[in-house]
Amino acid sequence: MTDQPTTATPAAPEPPAPPATAPEPPAPAAPAPAPTVAEPPAPEPPASAEVAEAPEAPEAPAPAAPTPKGRRGLLAVLRWTAAVVVFAAVGAACAYGIVRSDRTDVPGLSTRSDGRWDYPALVRPTPPPGAAVPFAADNEDGIHYAGLTQLLLPAPRGAAPDAKLKLEKDSVVAVDTFLEEYEPTAREKMKQAFADEGLRQIVGRGWTTPDGTRTRVYLLRFHSSGFVNAFTGCGRDMNLSGVNRIDADPDWSKAKLAQSAPDSNERQLFEEVPPVGDEQIKAGCIQSGDVQAVILQSRKDAVAAVPFHQTVILQNQLLG
Repeated sequence: MTDQPTTATPAAPEPPAPPATAPEPPAPAAPAPAPTVAEPPAPEPPASAEVAEAPEAPEAPAPAAPTPKGRRGLLAVLRWTAAVVVFAAVGAACAYGIVRSDRTDVPGLSTRSDGRWDYPALVRPTPPPGAAVPFAADNEDGIHYAGLTQLLLPAPRGAAPDAKLKLEKDSVVAVDTFLEEYEPTAREKMKQAFADEGLRQIVGRGWTTPDGTRTRVYLLRFHSSGFVNAFTGCGRDMNLSGVNRIDADPDWSKAKLAQSAPDSNERQLFEEVPPVGDEQIKAGCIQSGDVQAVILQSRKDAVAAVPFHQTVILQNQLLG
């Protein structure tokens, strides 16, 4: 009987056990820090995604990884193939250049020079706006409208200006200076002819090359080609100073330089024939429309044929 009350009374107080759990209200405080720790990792998913994508990029070439040797071999073959093609092209170009060039133009070949002078590149002067070039359809008389000095052949490289040639401003040559190239007995008559035959201007250029050749180039401009036809300062009877007799240059017809394209200019080449003094003289005459060119070369013993012909041909090209 005494056992009954004791069991009934103590059993009732045990329900307060739930209040023992009541201290769990601090548990909500635990979730409060949890969001602070959980939120930083929340942005990590994108970072983890980028890291995941980074390995995917190398995974694409991964299949090629087993074959690096094969790729290097292929690249080596391609390089050697390109090198062979380049060498073949260069070799073909060199061979073509040697075949097409004159032997004297190819460095290293022992062929001797044929004696040509080294002239600068020639450029024909442009006529003034609206003016026709010589011998065009609307300029059949061959009038040269460009400045006469522009038509003068330049001196070759290595030549020294001729100190004996008296030049005025812009390479102008006085009539008396030009007539010094002729015998004194012929000068007065020629001077009168210039006054009667419409001479407008004379320009000149002179030089001496290292081999001792003295060159003078004169251009005489007349009012028309008809007056040029009357000029007597060129020909077998041109009465050059100190020259007994001249005749046609026998080497001209055989010269390769003479085989130029046909043009409207008339050319005659002469040389002093024996007996000659200390120097020989050669003369080239070019009639080009309203301009008469007189080219004189003199040298001790003899004037070389090749540079003389070359000088005449180049002056002829400038006159058009």
